[in-house]
Amino acid sequence: MRQSDRKRVIEEWRGLPEADEKVDRAMSIREVVNQLAPKLGLDTRLREEEIISAWAEIVGDFFAKHSRPVKLYQAVLVVHVLQPTVLFELETRWKSLVLQKLRARFGCKIIRDLRFRLG
Repeated sequence: MRQSDRKRVIEEWRGLPEADEKVDRAMSIREVVNQLAPKLGLDTRLREEEIISAWAEIVGDFFAKHSRPVKLYQAVLVVHVLQPTVLFELETRWKSLVLQKLRARFGCKIIRDLRFRLG
């Protein structure tokens, strides 16, 4: 039986026209992840992980042992510092240099400012 005859017989038997073939809406996993990542905040989280892994290289061993970036929120990187004296040094002497290095590596749109917190 030809395809057109088969279709006509089925339409007559059901009393309705047979639905056309459904459009394939399959997407690759890469496309799905690229669409969902911004909605779920994964792109920001990925940036945070990149910054955390590069922190020691950017600030040096001493400051890396006494501080750690914890959150990137609205282009402001929040860094927890263990000791008040290190916090003072980072705030007064090193903030502009660290910010400059971060911007050079990750871009001005990603990191606009640094906030150091004791903790």
